[in-house]
Amino acid sequence: MRSRYSAFALGLRDYLLETWHASTRPEELELDPEIRWLRLIVESTEQGGPFDTEGTVTFTAIGRGEDGRFEQHERSRFVREGGRWFYVDGE
Repeated sequence: MRSRYSAFALGLRDYLLETWHASTRPEELELDPEIRWLRLIVESTEQGGPFDTEGTVTFTAIGRGEDGRFEQHERSRFVREGGRWFYVDGE
């Protein structure tokens, strides 16, 4: 989760696509260059330990865009395949 947040903050589109599970990954991803990500608050995690194959992360990401400060709250699902974690989807 933290690496994906960092990738959003740095505009690393390729990394975001590489860490997105193939079953839900979009063909392309456009990042808004006007958004500046300021902070990530991880509120809770479920599973996602060294012996798990699934996990969830509930977080709030704080950013600033053309209209000012905003918060994105999400509960993200991840799966581990081949020793790597992949983002599946979020609510």
